[in-house]
Amino acid sequence: MLKKTKHTIVLKTDNLSIGYQFKKAQNIVASNINLSFKKGELITVLGKNGIGKSTLLRTIAKVQEPLNGAVLIKNKSLENYTNQELSTSLSMVLTERLPESQLTVFELVALGRQPYTNWIDKLSETDIQKTNWAIKQTEIQHLKNKRFYELSDGQLQRVLIARALAQDTEIIILDEPTAHLDLHHTIKIFTLLKNLVEKTSKTIILSSHEVNLSIKFADKIVLFTNSKIYFGTSNELMEQNAFENLFPKEIVNFNRNLQQFIINKN
Repeated sequence: MLKKTKHTIVLKTDNLSIGYQFKKAQNIVASNINLSFKKGELITVLGKNGIGKSTLLRTIAKVQEPLNGAVLIKNKSLENYTNQELSTSLSMVLTERLPESQLTVFELVALGRQPYTNWIDKLSETDIQKTNWAIKQTEIQHLKNKRFYELSDGQLQRVLIARALAQDTEIIILDEPTAHLDLHHTIKIFTLLKNLVEKTSKTIILSSHEVNLSIKFADKIVLFTNSKIYFGTSNELMEQNAFENLFPKEIVNFNRNLQQFIINKN
């Protein structure tokens, strides 16, 4: 049996069209999407509001159906995965607020073990070990016994990432994980995700508006623009001038020497 390496493709799209079906009409957000995500990569999905970032993530996570084409995880079409099978291959962290409860951080992270627990949801020794491992990896040991409603937004985001880690899937998808965080905590989350990819060889895919941080941290970038979808390393996208027309030039400009967007002072 061949050992999986960082060059292994764990998820790909084949002529994928995404959007929404309304009875007989289709609202196509983007089409002919062909992407390949490898094991052990941090991938960010960038673009302006409403351009299709979340729709892409929801489609590759089987939250909504593709309009055309296919999504394949480990060369198996997503439509052939049962929900149980998918829950052991892919985990997702959404931006929705959690319902009120008395759960502790440990209990919330342990919910990631649900695909593996028995019918009475009793945690096995393995489940407890995986939960503690995820807590350690995200450096939230000091929060373990706190109720989740006592956490700051930055702390809660780490807990939700830990829950996805405890689920022990090859692929983790995060929809706008830094949306409600200040710059300091946003950088900490990007640093955490980069470190997790390097330590665990998991493939982490996130949507974000943090273009400058994505250029610095991401192994690959999926960039939605009005004209096309770019995919590659930050250097490859810069060579294609992909960032040049992402934002109105009267507000910000992309500086290729600094490899970041800067405010236009003129």
